[in-house]
Amino acid sequence: MTVQMTPINGPHQGQPILTAGDPLDRARAAMVMTHGRGARAENILELARELPGSGFAYLAPQAAGETWYPKRFIAPIASNEPWLSSALAAVADVLAQVKAAGIPPERTMLLGFSQGACLALEFAARNARRYGGLVGLSGGLIGPDGAPRDYPGSLDGAPVFLGCSDVDFHVPKERVHETAAVLRRLGGEVTVRLYPNMDHAVNQDELEFVRGMMSVLSMKH
Repeated sequence: MTVQMTPINGPHQGQPILTAGDPLDRARAAMVMTHGRGARAENILELARELPGSGFAYLAPQAAGETWYPKRFIAPIASNEPWLSSALAAVADVLAQVKAAGIPPERTMLLGFSQGACLALEFAARNARRYGGLVGLSGGLIGPDGAPRDYPGSLDGAPVFLGCSDVDFHVPKERVHETAAVLRRLGGEVTVRLYPNMDHAVNQDELEFVRGMMSVLSMKH
C-alpha cells in the first residue's frame, strides 16, 4: 500500500462510511464500494442486497457533494484536483480500517459503479497489490487519452472484472479495453464484458460474475 507522506485534508475527508453485511470485526472478507456521480453511499450499498449476505462486510464511503471529482474522468487530471487526490485518500482510509480489523487486502474487494468505478480502478492501479478482487462497472482508468500508465507495483494475479455497455455515453469502450490492457500488464487476471446497447447501468450478468468472484474468495482460508 502506498504510504501518504502528507495527510490529505480535502473535501472527502471526514465524510461518513456506511456499512452493510457482517460487522467488520466478524467478517471473513470485505468489499469497499464506491458510488457514482450524483449518488450516495446508500445507493451503491443497495447492490449488497443482491450479493452474499454472510461472510462479507460491505463499506461504502460517501463523496462530498455526491461527486468524487467535478470533471469527466477523461479530462486532464489536474482539472479534477484536489478532489481526485482527496477521493483516492478516502478509499485508502477505508482500506486501512478494514486491514486494522484483521482483514488483509487479499481478502478485500474493491467495487465501483460509474464515477466510483473509475475511482476504484485508478486507486488499484496506483496502489497495485494482490487484492481479493477488483470490479469496475461502467468505468475506466482516469485521465485523458494518451496519459502515461506507468504505474508501479503488481496486482499479483488479483481477479479483475470490467463490465460496461458498448455504447456507453460516459465511458468509451476504447477506454475499457485500454484499462484492461493496463491492469493485465500490472498482473491482474482481467475479464472484460461489453454488453450490446446496454444503458448506463448494472445488469444481472455482472452481478452473477461478482458473486462468483466472492464465492471463490469466501472458500479461501
